Amino acid sequence: MSGRRVYLSKSRLMSARQCLKRLHLEVQRPELMVHSAATQAAFDTGHAVGDIAHQVYGNDDAVVIPYEGGMGHALKKTARLVSEGPRYPIFEATFQHGGMLVRVDALLPDGDAWRIVEVKASTSVKDEHVFDCAAQRWVFEGSGHELTGIALAHVDNTFVYAGEGDFGDLLIESDETQSTGSLLGIIPGWISKAQDAAIGDEPVIGVGAHCFKPYECPFVSHCWPSNSEYPVQGLGGSKAKLGDWIAEGIEDIRDVPITRLSEKQQWIQKVTRSGKAELLPGAGDFAASLEYPRYYLDFETIMPAVPVWAGTRPYETLPIQYSCHYEPGPGTLEHADFLDLTGDPPMRRLAESMIRVLGKEGPVLMYTSYERTVILGLIERFPDLEAPLQAIVDRLVDLHPPTQQFYYHPAMAGSWSLKAVLPTIAVDMQYSELEGIQEGIAASEGYLEAIHLDTSPERKAELKQQLLQYCKFDTAALVRLVEFLATSGD
Repeated sequence: MSGRRVYLSKSRLMSARQCLKRLHLEVQRPELMVHSAATQAAFDTGHAVGDIAHQVYGNDDAVVIPYEGGMGHALKKTARLVSEGPRYPIFEATFQHGGMLVRVDALLPDGDAWRIVEVKASTSVKDEHVFDCAAQRWVFEGSGHELTGIALAHVDNTFVYAGEGDFGDLLIESDETQSTGSLLGIIPGWISKAQDAAIGDEPVIGVGAHCFKPYECPFVSHCWPSNSEYPVQGLGGSKAKLGDWIAEGIEDIRDVPITRLSEKQQWIQKVTRSGKAELLPGAGDFAASLEYPRYYLDFETIMPAVPVWAGTRPYETLPIQYSCHYEPGPGTLEHADFLDLTGDPPMRRLAESMIRVLGKEGPVLMYTSYERTVILGLIERFPDLEAPLQAIVDRLVDLHPPTQQFYYHPAMAGSWSLKAVLPTIAVDMQYSELEGIQEGIAASEGYLEAIHLDTSPERKAELKQQLLQYCKFDTAALVRLVEFLATSGD
């Protein structure tokens, strides 16, 4: 093995802790990385919470070490500022020791020494966070600096935003001085393992549950088998069990011994082997039981870590838009929707609009229980609307269970999400053909962009059209689904 060492950041050490193969690929094959929309959204959330940390822990003299200037510049500037003594907060202070480099979220003066605060967007302290803090402490103290303590600051999801930009209580600290102290001894060993994995041959590590914990690995699409026509991961269930089958050389759904499959997995395998979709007779009975008028409801929501409106909490599910297709009777289809991009809290007006549109009778059809959760949240927020909102809850009918019970197509690859089902029953309806916004995370981001003060009128109008189109598409898909389920009796 070459004696060459690579730049090892704290994030790469964390990757090594999850899987040494992940780290190797990050260094040697970064072009294979694929970040999901959810992962990218998590990155953005982390940045937003980090900005709040600057407000909470900063002052007029605080200094931010810029990333754009390069690591060499960051190291030199940090060294100069720290050498002047603990005089003011330093954000993104950069230190290097023992082959590892860290950037400290908040380095705070504490008497004649320093205190570190690591900031996370989560709502609790996790094991990986403590290891993260231990790595920072090891580098900081190894660089010859005195530390009075280290804390993990995370989002307090009980915080209620009062408005006026006051986020002073958004973060809550957990002192990790003692817990990190017990981990300092293992840091050098992990650095050595990580360095070896980074520069050596690709580690031989099978897939399994570790590919998704504590974070989804960006190399899942590379490591999990995809050469077979129907990859075994389409059976769902335990990732550890799937990994075991793959280690045995079983990579296709059709090749798993039936004795090792659950009842649901046996059905998936049976339909997959046949190559033809199966729609069971019970689907038609279910569809026929739905009385008129029928309402098809879908919400779009936001769940910002940093609250947007006074009176809301971090990560609270807030509906900002709905679409409703409705059938007064057979053969008649109408549509209504709600979207307010003024930037004012839309929840009250949305609830009142929905109450008017949904009337007082007829099933309100949804897909999964999300709409129920959203409406129950509206009841909690607006107690005076409890009666009409609860009446809507009592009329909700979830289309997901009967779809999962009565229908499967090999192309669904083990998923009964609406986006997996729809292309198999309505080839003319493709989410991928929508302009701009094609999934829920993008809708949330599009809404927040649309209400931002810096967004131009032209861009706002473009986002409005995309948001309306996407949400309307969702409820049109529900209409087509019920029409399809009804065909099982033909």
